[in-house]
Amino acid sequence: MPRQVFLYDPPERFVVGTVGEPGARTFFLQARAADRVTSVALEKQQVALLAEQIDKLLDEVLRVTGGDAPVPAATDDPADDLAPLEPPIDEEFRVGTLALGWDPGSERLVIVAQAPGEDDAEVAGPAIDDDDTVDGPDVLRVRLTGEMARAFAKRASSVVSAGRPACPFCGLPLDPAGHICPRSNGYRR
Repeated sequence: MPRQVFLYDPPERFVVGTVGEPGARTFFLQARAADRVTSVALEKQQVALLAEQIDKLLDEVLRVTGGDAPVPAATDDPADDLAPLEPPIDEEFRVGTLALGWDPGSERLVIVAQAPGEDDAEVAGPAIDDDDTVDGPDVLRVRLTGEMARAFAKRASSVVSAGRPACPFCGLPLDPAGHICPRSNGYRR
């Protein structure tokens, strides 16, 4: 089956969002341009790592270029785009591999989210700009300006941290009814 390549260069909106209650949330990357919306599902840990690596990569771009790249510095300001995901939220695929890179020619951050391969031969990960391959897993490729990338990372970190609160004793997530805390010999807190 031929693979689908969902390309957004740049998208009008690219965000992380969730569906469901804390503790049972499904995380999505969602890109929109004009009347096209693409949503792919991924794990919470993938979102957290992606946000962290985007900030590290953008900081490195600023360092290498001496601040000449069109990338804003990282701030502790809250995320600007807090709107929910846009319906319909139809999962195109579940992300198996993520790749991240900086294209100095266009001064864009490139994010590639790829579905798992059939035989997991794609151990090296997806290519940042490989649209020539006809067969293979589906791919979402998004090219962001530095400003869009910082805003994406800020919102992604905010979405990840908006889950269940941590137990003050063991650090595990608390359910609404409490949880069995290992630090209190199994008693419910």
